[in-house]
Amino acid sequence: MTLPNLITVGRLIIVPTILWLITDGRFGAAFVVFVLAGISDGIDGFIARQFNLRSRLGAYLDPLADKALLVSIYLSLTFIAEIPAWLAMIVVSRDLFIIGGVILSWVLDRPIEVRPLMISKINTAAQIMYAALVIGDLAFHTGLDDLRGWFAVVVGVLTVLSAFAYLVDWVRHMARA
Repeated sequence: MTLPNLITVGRLIIVPTILWLITDGRFGAAFVVFVLAGISDGIDGFIARQFNLRSRLGAYLDPLADKALLVSIYLSLTFIAEIPAWLAMIVVSRDLFIIGGVILSWVLDRPIEVRPLMISKINTAAQIMYAALVIGDLAFHTGLDDLRGWFAVVVGVLTVLSAFAYLVDWVRHMARA
């Protein structure tokens, strides 16, 4: 267990905390925890690269921690009616779709290498910015309803495009002899 992996595990451990803070209406604290989670994500990546502490476990743990945090935030914000339910459904469905494709490729003895596509990186960045925008708006009462509505559509479109890109990649992989 390397230091970057321990930091990543810490990020997984705070998921229930941020869920509780959001559903309890403690948006200022939720915003701080979300920012700290983002900083920890950057730190663990930096340490892994800088000190050659990359690991196979970390390659799986890091995106798992990121997705657990984002999906939990989207679901909790939907639960308290602060983001549209359709957006949470798209975000969660995309992640389940990708996981299902990976599992199916293993079952069919055609394992696929999980690698982030450029559209996926853009999508993840947009999902993070939207979560920060919503939590920050709730914490600091900035009145960004119009921006939140517009950004929800952007995140929805990017999430669908990302899912489609992974589908194309998966079909190409599975079709190879």
